[in-house]
Amino acid sequence: MPRTPIKLPEHVEYLSILDENAKLDQSLEPPLGADQLKTLYKYMLTARRTDERMLIMQRQGRLATFPQSSGHEAVSLGAAFAIDKNDWFVPYYRELAGMLYRGWPLENILLYWNGFEEGASVPLGVNDLPYCVPIASQLLHAVGIGMAINIKGTKQAVLTFFGDGASSEGDCHEAMNFASVFAAPVVFMCLNNQYAISVPVSHQLKSETIAQRAIAYGMDGIRVDGNDILAVYVATKEAVEKAKNGGGPTLIEALTYRLTPHTTADDPKRYRSEEEVAVWQDREPMKRFKTYLYDKKILSSSEEAQMEEEIDREIKLAVEREEKLAKGKELNDPMHIFDYLYAEVPACLQRQKDELLEYLNSAKGK
Repeated sequence: MPRTPIKLPEHVEYLSILDENAKLDQSLEPPLGADQLKTLYKYMLTARRTDERMLIMQRQGRLATFPQSSGHEAVSLGAAFAIDKNDWFVPYYRELAGMLYRGWPLENILLYWNGFEEGASVPLGVNDLPYCVPIASQLLHAVGIGMAINIKGTKQAVLTFFGDGASSEGDCHEAMNFASVFAAPVVFMCLNNQYAISVPVSHQLKSETIAQRAIAYGMDGIRVDGNDILAVYVATKEAVEKAKNGGGPTLIEALTYRLTPHTTADDPKRYRSEEEVAVWQDREPMKRFKTYLYDKKILSSSEEAQMEEEIDREIKLAVEREEKLAKGKELNDPMHIFDYLYAEVPACLQRQKDELLEYLNSAKGK
């Protein structure tokens, strides 16, 4: 019997609207108003300044090790801006800009990266999951939410994020396959910052893109310029609308670059050159979006200066609130280790709790 070719999609598209020199393709420009565009810039700037302040705090011993998000603002915020309030937002750990836009208090984020799990408490009325550090596990949670949406018959979508390193995890493949088979309304946003800690993408996979893996799963896939917030917004908006109308999941690969170390405990000079970093610093999302806004006469230097002052004040107040909470008795009571695992504390755990309480009381009397 002769071999017959199987027809597969011929290509995966790449989308860029505002290139690295802030040159705009007007035919692709989304219909966003001046206020919306300024809102985007404000949250990008808030995330960038927060990230910088957190690094200073970490170096001062006022914050634990954390992963920075500078350079990733266009991906998390552009995508978050494309979903509705009742849609679901399932992050991994570089979605600072998107989480701030979704309504997370800054002090919660600071608490979380200072080792207090209370910081992971989702604000009331927000359809989000908290940060997820275990690689790719959040994708299964996102698909579970998507399946619940299908069962309930509500018109919602789930937006979830993961990195290029996570795309090699089994959880990632299971989530995408399941979502595609059962048409779960999930948008998979791969934040490809080109390094899985110290391993470059070229050593992680042989395919040209991560987006083309969508072909194997039978879902739509697209690569976007992850430093172009307009492109991220447009691609996500299209995928979300498709998902809500029964079109199933989409894989979006947002090509960007990690301007910072993987975490504050990492030394990227050991595995990448300063010349490489310099090239990508010229392509970073904040600078090009700012140029775009100035060119459109939407933002002025005086408005930007005022924005900087307001953001600086907001961050300082959030830090004060976080440090007060972190030093308070409520978050430092050792008895809390027993209180939030079971709805009804089992007898064996209750005995341990009683023993610890007895010990603490006796220690106070010494």
